Amino acid sequence: MIGSPEDPVLSKDGDVIIGGAFSIHSNITLETMLFTEKPQGLTCTSFDFREFRFVQTMIFGIEEINNSSLLPNISIGYKIFDSCSSTLASMRSVMALINGQELTAQETCSGHSAVQAIIGESESSSTIVMLRATGPFRIPVISHFATCACLSNRKEYPSFFRTIPSDYFQSRALAQLVKYFGWTWVGAVRSDNDYGNNGMATFMEEARKEGVCVEYSEAILRTNSKESIAKVVEVIRQGTAKVLVAFLALSEMDVLLEEALAQNMTGLQWIGSESWITARYLATEKTSKVISGAIGFTINKSKIPGLKDFLVKFWETTFGCQFTPKDANEKLCTGFENLKEINNTFTDVSELRISNNVYKAVYAIAHALQNTLACTNTNRLIKMLMFSQIFQVFHSLQSVNFTMPTGESVYFDSNGDPTARYELVNWQKNPAGDIVFITVGHYDASLPSDEQFAVISGSLTDTVFCQPGFRQAQIKGRPPCCFACVQCPVGEITNETDSVECIRCPLEYWSNDNHSLCVPKKVEFLSFDENMGILLTVFALTGVSFTVAVGLVFFYFIDTPLVKASNTELSFLLLFSLTLCFLCSLTFIGQPSKWSCMLRHTAFGIIFALCMSCVLARTIAVVMAFRATVPGNSLPQCSMSVQRMSVFCCTLFQVIICTLWLALAPPVPQKNMAHYTDKVILECDLGSVVGFWAVLGYVGLLAALCFVLAFLARKLPDNFNEAKFITFSMLIFCAVWITFIPAYVSSPGKFTVAVEIFAILASSFSLLLCIFIPKCYIIMLKPEQNTRKKLMGKTHAKSQ
Repeated sequence: MIGSPEDPVLSKDGDVIIGGAFSIHSNITLETMLFTEKPQGLTCTSFDFREFRFVQTMIFGIEEINNSSLLPNISIGYKIFDSCSSTLASMRSVMALINGQELTAQETCSGHSAVQAIIGESESSSTIVMLRATGPFRIPVISHFATCACLSNRKEYPSFFRTIPSDYFQSRALAQLVKYFGWTWVGAVRSDNDYGNNGMATFMEEARKEGVCVEYSEAILRTNSKESIAKVVEVIRQGTAKVLVAFLALSEMDVLLEEALAQNMTGLQWIGSESWITARYLATEKTSKVISGAIGFTINKSKIPGLKDFLVKFWETTFGCQFTPKDANEKLCTGFENLKEINNTFTDVSELRISNNVYKAVYAIAHALQNTLACTNTNRLIKMLMFSQIFQVFHSLQSVNFTMPTGESVYFDSNGDPTARYELVNWQKNPAGDIVFITVGHYDASLPSDEQFAVISGSLTDTVFCQPGFRQAQIKGRPPCCFACVQCPVGEITNETDSVECIRCPLEYWSNDNHSLCVPKKVEFLSFDENMGILLTVFALTGVSFTVAVGLVFFYFIDTPLVKASNTELSFLLLFSLTLCFLCSLTFIGQPSKWSCMLRHTAFGIIFALCMSCVLARTIAVVMAFRATVPGNSLPQCSMSVQRMSVFCCTLFQVIICTLWLALAPPVPQKNMAHYTDKVILECDLGSVVGFWAVLGYVGLLAALCFVLAFLARKLPDNFNEAKFITFSMLIFCAVWITFIPAYVSSPGKFTVAVEIFAILASSFSLLLCIFIPKCYIIMLKPEQNTRKKLMGKTHAKSQ
């Protein structure tokens, strides 16, 4: 639809006339003309359904009052002009409201205003233009949507009132909202007019007090060029702030959102001002890609009984059609459509917020007239209002205090402002996928400062930037409130959002994968269930089986010369000790306990001392037996009692060492948390390092003696080669344990235990295989060599 601001859009006569100025159209067209041409009237375009609903709400309120007993015997009329969202058109409208539209050749005017009060405008800048003209005449102007804090200045605007709170309170509320959610690094964009500049200035001041930093603050105006708007959007896109405070008038929001969609500007948390945060036509599936989840303050929602039916009856031509279609795709209005079948911004009364302000403004004027009427009679009141007595209405407005039919109290403070009360609304999707405005909090400036702002618990999913597991890290060269989210180091966590520091986990705990929770560290020890433990157990039991098998062979062939020559008693004692050696390794597997720690090392030391003592006794017996057969040698043979005594004494010395170790500083289980940061190693603390190395050193000393004696006897006759086999076994035994020392010291965790078990098994197998397997080979496979003659044949030859 196309309109003109020079003529009233709607009017009705009455005893008292109330003027109205609304931006029924959102754009104005100015044609470029030559100075020789007569100026044409302004042309307004882009019909605004919401503004027209404001107009109809004003008319509805007036008609409701005329049909009530509030002003008996007085009828209220109206003259409503379209200001076309332009200050130029607003000036023309207010001049028409003050002076009337009559053309006259008289040199003097009538001396009275055509209206007794004006409701409007929707924008602060246009309202200021109106007030410059109406102020000297004290014509009351009540705005339903002009929120600039500057309008509270009574010296500048003495006759101004409004039914919407000042932006001073909204700006403070927005700063508290940002601080509440921990958004300390934000961007800002504003309308480049009185509304945006004043509102953003207050927000910036309050934000600094709250510790919030603003990365950038851009200004736009709907009349800016497309390139200028695109630059602003580019600044927002390239900024590091993920929260955008948009203090914009609805018209500026339109152009910004259009460019944001064109540049696919996503990933921002929008914080809106009351001008656009509940604009229904903005909340579409298309815009949700850019502005989903927006949050902001708006005035409280209300219901106006009867308004819906009034709107339906008034206008049945708003169907998304055009009276003068520009192309074939646009629908032509026929005039026979049924308004009840559609739902648009004009007929939608589910979010009556600003419309309710218009409704309250009409009733405020009516109550001011009622108060004035109380001081005089009806006829005199009409004459007073006609002849420059409008200041009486102004004074009455200053003191009105009444309750609306909806139950809401209406009054003005000394600056003409109402009490600041807001709802905090959040754009959320309902199950059907439509965006709805959900009330998630409240702000009431009349309450104590610590109770003014409240968020409904569970109604809003908080937007956070540093999730649990991350901390805020200041970016070099940026203000303190500009930060990056850095994941906590291993072993540290944060279990809250936007944490400044990470918390180190207790000693026996470690951070989970998300670094948001301390969990018990993984406990590590060599167990029977893992592959390594199973493999070592199999080897140990295999060694036990082989040793038992050798013992059975020796027992079965106990009367043969080879078994008798091998010193039967020491052989069986050595086999018994080897069996214990293999079984001893199993004590190192499993979770360490107090008894297992004491048993594993002492048992190992005593058993291996017994084993080495037997080998040493066998070596000595072999050497002395051979020497005794040589003619002229007077060395006696080593008797069995001497052998038994040597084995007992050598083993007893190790028992004494182990007893002192257990008595003074026994091994105990401990949790080693020094080697690994994310694991607890269950191990046996040696208690006394001296005791451990004394036990191991004594076993090494016995092994060295065996090796030396066997090496010296390596030239015994071939058929009596016991010393050669002992030499070879001791060579492997010593090599294993010499290699064990550096491997034991350097192996971490359970591998330390595995190395020790490997050394025990390897040295045990070396003794078993080198000393007994050759004999079993002769006994089982070469029985013809198992004769006394065969064993002693070469001995006699060499001795002769």
